[in-house]
Amino acid sequence: MTTTVTTWHLEQTAPSDLSPAQEPPAAAGVRIARAEVPSPEFSHFLYTAVGSDVAWTDRLVWSREAWEEYLHRPGVETWVAYERGTPAGYIELEGQDEGVVEIVYFGLLPAFRGRRIGGHLLTWGTSRAWDMADQRPDRVPTKRVWVHTCSKDGPYALDNYRRRGFRVFDVKTSDEE
Repeated sequence: MTTTVTTWHLEQTAPSDLSPAQEPPAAAGVRIARAEVPSPEFSHFLYTAVGSDVAWTDRLVWSREAWEEYLHRPGVETWVAYERGTPAGYIELEGQDEGVVEIVYFGLLPAFRGRRIGGHLLTWGTSRAWDMADQRPDRVPTKRVWVHTCSKDGPYALDNYRRRGFRVFDVKTSDEE
């Protein structure tokens, strides 16, 4: 059976493009912290916990060494949202050359979706992306933050990016078996 998949590439080109989400209620106990110690096991956990029901598969074949190598690259940061101490989701940023930061992965574990944590985490991560010159290999101030999402991702992903001020700059469709 062939399925048509649409992929949207979105970007912001100025910090003022960011339209912040409301924070979750204080009673929710949501906090965001950087995973400062690179941990292949923790990153693999986040990737599979968030992506298992939305067909994330590209990193499933990564060895521990591949994870280790990636996580130690300059400009790679992982930020985790916790609700009362439980990991709720994450955003992975990669500083690239020429003032570009990619939101490589972003999402919430299924039990935490629909509770305003995603908009808050995307706001936090995008704001950090605009402030990553110190972490990027070229040390150039951020000029562009970009991300891609596809029709296999969660039903609110594209709308969340648009509500945060991201604009579509490219759309591609492909057929997958």
